[in-house]
Amino acid sequence: MLPMRLAMGYTLSAFAKELPAWIIFTGIFLPVVLLLLLLIAYFRIKLTEVNEELAMADDPTNAILNFHIQYQKLRSERKRLIKRT
Repeated sequence: MLPMRLAMGYTLSAFAKELPAWIIFTGIFLPVVLLLLLLIAYFRIKLTEVNEELAMADDPTNAILNFHIQYQKLRSERKRLIKRT
């Protein structure tokens, strides 16, 4: 098992010596960081949407307004489905 570790270490060190740092940065590090930032932004937007929905659902004075909004959503979906067919 020790020779395999040495061989892997040698392979990685030879790979790192031959590959310029800017390729490692732009090809590996930067895309991963951008993907993580994109995921954070996406989940933040979804969380605010859920918080707004929960705030509306918890307020009993907006019950009629909530019903009307849901009715309009269903109606627009039906219209969209009818237009497609």
